[in-house]
Amino acid sequence: MRVSTAYRYDSSIDSLQRRQRDLSEVQASMTNGKRINKTSDDPTGAARAERAYIAQQRIGSDQRSVDASRNAMKLGESTLGQAVELLQSARETIVTAGNATYSPSERNAQVQQLKNFRTQLLALANQDDGAGGFVFGGQTSGTVPFLDTPGGVTLAPTAAAGQTQASTREAMPTTLDGQAIWLSARSGNGVFVTGQSGANSGQAWISAGSVSDPAAITGSSYALTFSVVDGVTTYDVLQDGAPTGQSGVGFVSGSAITVDGMSFTITGQPGDGDSFTLAPSQPELSPFTALDNAISALSDPQATGSQVAQAVSSGLRDMDAVMAQFMSARAQAGTDMNRLDAIDSRNQDRMLWAKTAQASVEDVDMVQAISDYKQQESGYQAALQSYAIVQRMSLLDYLK
Repeated sequence: MRVSTAYRYDSSIDSLQRRQRDLSEVQASMTNGKRINKTSDDPTGAARAERAYIAQQRIGSDQRSVDASRNAMKLGESTLGQAVELLQSARETIVTAGNATYSPSERNAQVQQLKNFRTQLLALANQDDGAGGFVFGGQTSGTVPFLDTPGGVTLAPTAAAGQTQASTREAMPTTLDGQAIWLSARSGNGVFVTGQSGANSGQAWISAGSVSDPAAITGSSYALTFSVVDGVTTYDVLQDGAPTGQSGVGFVSGSAITVDGMSFTITGQPGDGDSFTLAPSQPELSPFTALDNAISALSDPQATGSQVAQAVSSGLRDMDAVMAQFMSARAQAGTDMNRLDAIDSRNQDRMLWAKTAQASVEDVDMVQAISDYKQQESGYQAALQSYAIVQRMSLLDYLK
């Protein structure tokens, strides 16, 4: 068969271009370290690499949620720690204010300190997170959580903690529940609340009390009504307003009194007609209410010794209840941070897997790439030489 000179030229140029293209592709793979530079290089491998890349983006998004949640929990735990320190200082101040030798002006100095603690606590309750939200903002973190109204501190946003959710369906808190933490400590000793009924005329005060027999607790409300006849003091116990078997019981100051599993003491000398109450505990106590009650009682210049003692006893009881609530919330924040650390660890493992899967498909085997490069380079050089020979094989060259 005859092969024209033009065909030989075209064939040589085509071979040269193909060799040059193959060499260029090998060079590109060696430069960027990628075996797949376009989908047509390996459609199946490219699809696998794309899935691995998408998984990395999803894991990265999950990790950002973990980081945001961890930061919120750290800030919340730190804020609660500061609140506990303030309450401890307030507790010490209440003890100091109960000094029987203090004059009203000296006691007023302690009251001013309690007011200062209250202001600081409100600032902590409204702690911002630095990103336009509030640590204790609940489900509407963009609103100032607590408002100081004439009736006391109230919660503005929706209660419950705000949460974000990762693609793994694991809910992660982004705010803390201000209602549960700041406004829902159990009143009294956690089971029942002791107090005075109205303005008693005597000089007696009741302790916070404790549970002596849990099985005997009824959940009813009780009242101890005192009677003083010819210098003899006795009391009657009423349950939900009805008489009980404890009637005309002789009273001894500071002696333990037990009513249906609840033990407490009444110290001092009750007046005729004085009454003390026992009521079921409720999740309604806040540090602001506790401080307001203590401030109100201790700031009264006409307060008697027994009224001051009652204010101190109730104030210490309430401070302890609120601190226990805060410490429980801190413990929960610590538990959440441990869980977030576990999620973080799993995310790192998932990210390593996704990167490894992508690299196993995309990354070039450098030893193989160098071998291919040498092979393509030899082929390209051979093509150049062949083209050079073809250029010289013309009739004019022959006639010369």
